[in-house]
Amino acid sequence: MNFELVDLKAFVAVADLGSFVRAAQALNLSQPALSRRIRKLEDSLGAPLLERTTRHVALTMVGRDFVPKVRRFLCEFETSVFGIGDIRARSGGLVSIAAVPTAVFYFLPRAIRRFSEIYPRIRVRVLDIGANEGLEAVARGEAEFGINFLGASCPELDFAPLAEDPFVIACRRDHPLAARKRLAWDQLAGHRVITVGRNSGNRTLIDNALAQSGRTLTWAYEVTHLSGALGLVEAGLGVAVLPRLATPAPGHSTIRTIPLTAPMVTRTIGVVRRKGAVLAPSAAALHAILLETWAA
Repeated sequence: MNFELVDLKAFVAVADLGSFVRAAQALNLSQPALSRRIRKLEDSLGAPLLERTTRHVALTMVGRDFVPKVRRFLCEFETSVFGIGDIRARSGGLVSIAAVPTAVFYFLPRAIRRFSEIYPRIRVRVLDIGANEGLEAVARGEAEFGINFLGASCPELDFAPLAEDPFVIACRRDHPLAARKRLAWDQLAGHRVITVGRNSGNRTLIDNALAQSGRTLTWAYEVTHLSGALGLVEAGLGVAVLPRLATPAPGHSTIRTIPLTAPMVTRTIGVVRRKGAVLAPSAAALHAILLETWAA
């Protein structure tokens, strides 16, 4: 492979800034020198990474697949060079995590706070994305590890469980079902049910679990995000099927949460990592702090 580290940095800069002019300025290179480095990298790989026009620069399909791998390589290289000895002495660094949105709220803040107190110069990037997208980000190397509930089914990923998160009903306190201590799925018949769309990992878990008991979910409203379901509940449009961690805390003035049984449907939230991959020292430190914080 006939390319240098600065060639990779040049490619990432163009990909991030979307402009040869801005990338050249950021790297303190002339535009011709930057262009030569990109061409050298493409020639070495045997594939175009960027589509160039007079007004626009875009990643090719190969470039879109390659850029997260380059980012991870550069981050690990920086960690290896500057992290020899005490990681706290490093001038900087970056750890990327892919987490489902509910995990961002419940699992990460305490761990990130503790990590930042110990390693104040290391930045943390949180990709708060859906379950399927999160698994792909970890598998591609765009994130060092993730917090997800679908990882146990992916052969290329390792999955370490953290907690069980059952699905419940969220309804307004003035709803006819609000007085119930628990509900069976069949008791939702006749009520307007709010759920997330079929592209959601949560919906996949629900549909698969109900199918095993010969049931289907009959819904009136479908949303993309869990927060949208809560918004419709607060507006009095119906009841929402949600993971417990996505519902307001007990004592909320408007919304009440009711356990769902017969069958009980739950999701297992855990940490996902690429199978066989060794975490960079900074990522390994955050990973260890996350596990310690949650176990405490």
